[in-house]
Amino acid sequence: MAMACKSIDQAGWLALREQLWPDCPRERHLSQMAALLASTDRFAQFVEYDASNNPLGFVEVALRSDYVNGTTTSPVAFLEGIYVAPAARRQGVARKLFAEAQRWAVAAGCTELASDALIENAEGHAMHRSLGFEETERVVFFRKPLR
Repeated sequence: MAMACKSIDQAGWLALREQLWPDCPRERHLSQMAALLASTDRFAQFVEYDASNNPLGFVEVALRSDYVNGTTTSPVAFLEGIYVAPAARRQGVARKLFAEAQRWAVAAGCTELASDALIENAEGHAMHRSLGFEETERVVFFRKPLR
């Protein structure tokens, strides 16, 4: 069962975020989580639990008003992160989490839901396709330090 995150103390949310984004310091995770919770009109996050209330995965979704590659409307719901613990994969957890994100997006008035994945993340690409996403484009980002 998926539950909306209402507190940074939501069981499993922090631990699952740390698994998806292991290079992010814990303090930054907590700060980001607090910011997400403070803007409920722009962000939503859900954790999926098993029958014993063990966290299996999470999803975070946002409304983006800036241009989102491959979309034609604004605002667009954007899947900021989705993660399922390895032991819970291939059991429909991502599909349940995505359904919650999609319901939230529709309720927010969105007609498109977008996402991205690193170019080398073939597993992520397959998951997106299995959830009904279509690939729109591939990009390479560049940066130039100014100092």
